[in-house]
Amino acid sequence: MSEPYKSAIPFLDLRAQYRALREEISSAVNAVLASQKFILGEQGEALEREIAACCDAKHAVGLANGTDALTIALASCGVGAGDEVIVPAFTFVATGTAVVRLGARPVFADIDSGTFNLLPQEIEKRRTARTKAVIPVHLYGLPAEMYAIGEIAARHRLVVIEDNAQAIGARYHGARTGSFGVAAGISFYPTKNLGAYGDAGMAVTNSDELAAKMRRLRDHGQSGKYVSSEPGWNSRLDEIQAAVLRVKLRYLEEWNTARRERAKQYDELLSGLSGIQLPTAPPHSEHVYHLYTIRVKGSAGRRDRVQQRLAAMGISTGVYYPVPPPFQPVFASHGHRTGDFPGAETAAAEVLSLPIFAEISARQVEKVAEALHAALGETV
Repeated sequence: MSEPYKSAIPFLDLRAQYRALREEISSAVNAVLASQKFILGEQGEALEREIAACCDAKHAVGLANGTDALTIALASCGVGAGDEVIVPAFTFVATGTAVVRLGARPVFADIDSGTFNLLPQEIEKRRTARTKAVIPVHLYGLPAEMYAIGEIAARHRLVVIEDNAQAIGARYHGARTGSFGVAAGISFYPTKNLGAYGDAGMAVTNSDELAAKMRRLRDHGQSGKYVSSEPGWNSRLDEIQAAVLRVKLRYLEEWNTARRERAKQYDELLSGLSGIQLPTAPPHSEHVYHLYTIRVKGSAGRRDRVQQRLAAMGISTGVYYPVPPPFQPVFASHGHRTGDFPGAETAAAEVLSLPIFAEISARQVEKVAEALHAALGETV
């Protein structure tokens, strides 16, 4: 076994990013403080234009968080009580709870074992007369198979809303994620590739009608000052977060490129290592590696033992996600049983995300790979 590492390798190092941007961030925030304009101001409007351009979309609507982005996009498309929305059985729970908030029912569908994304044929399998929409998630930063999903959705007149929380900047057949559905939700949670300094989100769309609807719904359903024409939310992106995100957006392409370079290094260092499966990216997709997630194959609990071994060597890792949404307590009434979603269930038992962020060094990646070799060699 390798000797214990003298310094820990973090799973994510936001301080390193901040150190590089400190002066720009301070200047942007101070400008907002000097203006004393904090809600629905010039910074937010400018960020909306810039994010729309980044996602190949006509409109962007700043919101309080990524979950609200999905909920408000669904509501703007008319999804409500009694409707069903197909969502992946392997993702963060918010994709499903965004549906529940409207009184609709999330219908879980299994995933592809290689990409972790929604299997298009599952839409046909899970669809009913009540199905109104489908939410493909671009999990870990890899685009879902949007051509196949779009074709099935169009055939059955289903609304497609992309969950682009983890994949801003990714491309599918050359086009940006967020540009394929009628709308897409984006999260700017601090750990994302483009993260705010608090909660923040956005919805993008090419529809003038949907954009106008979402702008009303984010602000208490107001069609004019103090005139609420429909029930809405209080979900507005504040000016300080917008200013921070505008600074960071200038570096997003550079950061995503750095993530791909480190992912390629992991691929090379871990290639041929038995007992694991490396992440895959089809040639028509450009991954942005929000997470670099491997599968640890073998007996039950082997992934957890490998993770513990890595932690003992100073390597921080993550498990995204240990409990698939269909088996979360919030969805217990759905009555799902073990074996209903074999792809998602196996993934939950095997996935392990290694440290990856734009600032991680080549030497740190080498150390992680060395530690993984050692951990796998000593774990049965």
